[in-house]
Amino acid sequence: MSPELERLVKLQEIETRAAEAQKRIAEAPAQIAALDAKLSASREGVAAAKQAIADNHSRRRSLDNDLASAQQRHSKYKEQLMAVKTNDEYHAMQHQIAAMEAEVSRVEEKILVNMMEADELAIRLKAAEATLQKDESSVATERAAILAETSDKRTVLDQSNQDRGAIVPDMSRESLELFERVRKARQGIAVAQAVNGQCTICHVRLRPQVYNTIIKNEGIVQCDHCQRILYFAGVREQSAAGKASLEAAESRQRDYERPS
Repeated sequence: MSPELERLVKLQEIETRAAEAQKRIAEAPAQIAALDAKLSASREGVAAAKQAIADNHSRRRSLDNDLASAQQRHSKYKEQLMAVKTNDEYHAMQHQIAAMEAEVSRVEEKILVNMMEADELAIRLKAAEATLQKDESSVATERAAILAETSDKRTVLDQSNQDRGAIVPDMSRESLELFERVRKARQGIAVAQAVNGQCTICHVRLRPQVYNTIIKNEGIVQCDHCQRILYFAGVREQSAAGKASLEAAESRQRDYERPS
């Protein structure tokens, strides 16, 4: 492989590594914010359960007061029943007593419902607290992992910057400008492999003579479709597959150039 093409391939590897590191670093704040939101939701769940229990207790105190009041009036009416002098007064007092007995029953039923609700709320609070405890543990673990990964990616980014600084001075101005122009236009990928007669990024089939030139890795050749700089890894590795691809490309070129 020509030294300039080799540097372009290495520069693409550096840029890809740096871009991935930058992406992960940029994603970290949102991931931590999501963890904080999850923890806040769990805490709000516990707070809501506690507030529901407090409201339940408040209603119970109010119901106890209503029951005591109804029982007191019931007792008062029963005492007054003994002092009535006429049948009309007697029947009227019995009506009042019956009404108070119904009121006592109604309040007692509400108290029973309140007690059942209190049991359900206690179960809900216990579940909310268990969820919070679980989330606190998982969030702490995930947060530590994110921070550790971010630290690692910053190290990768620093190393990538150093590697870039070491390789760029040895590159020609024309090659570097071409690399940057294609990289900006093609989502950060300016250099790609050519495999089996195709660009591995845009997957457009290359002309046989173009592919044959790429296989030799002797110069800079761009994809006719996406304009990325192409190279052939098989030659770099001197593999059997690479040699076979070279022979196939030469055969296709001969067929392409043979007069019809």
